[in-house]
Amino acid sequence: MKMKKNRGPIEIPKTSEIEQVYRQASYRKRLMEAIRRTVFMLIVVAAFAVLIAVLFLPILRIYGKSMHGTLDSGDIVLSVKSSNFNTGDVVAFYYNNNILVKRVIAEAGDWVDMDDDGTVYVNEVKLVEPYITEKAYGETDITFPYQVPENRIFVMGDNREVSIDSRNTSIGTVSDEQIVGKLVFKIWPLQEIGTIK
Repeated sequence: MKMKKNRGPIEIPKTSEIEQVYRQASYRKRLMEAIRRTVFMLIVVAAFAVLIAVLFLPILRIYGKSMHGTLDSGDIVLSVKSSNFNTGDVVAFYYNNNILVKRVIAEAGDWVDMDDDGTVYVNEVKLVEPYITEKAYGETDITFPYQVPENRIFVMGDNREVSIDSRNTSIGTVSDEQIVGKLVFKIWPLQEIGTIK
């Protein structure tokens, strides 16, 4: 007959130790729940910020030389969704799966005319254009004077010699549906941060 060995008395944890283990487990559970809630809120806020940026405040990067002097390749700008433009506003619009940036020269119903030296007239009034450094007739294949069609705007780049814009039928006037927004603020490079004029 085999005898069982006596292993000694069974140690029962003290009440304070049980409470401590319970508190640690409870703390971990609350911590994990707080982290989960925080991550969820951050995801919601980030998604909301992206939605606002895409729908109302698109951020664009400039490519090309058509706005040289005002905006250069590599600049990053903030735009505002709008359908109300004035002469002189800088706008971004869709063209052949690209986004182009030009300046509003005239609105629907206005008559645009241009001299051989590049002086622009809207409704027979000479435009004051402090934003251009050099006038040029540019790549023009439309007949002046030209009346801007309904629900469209006539746009030109500030670098008139190289800009392909409403003076050329390959781009033409810009419809309301093409508009991305009005460019209002340059955010990069940092030394040039400020409003767009």
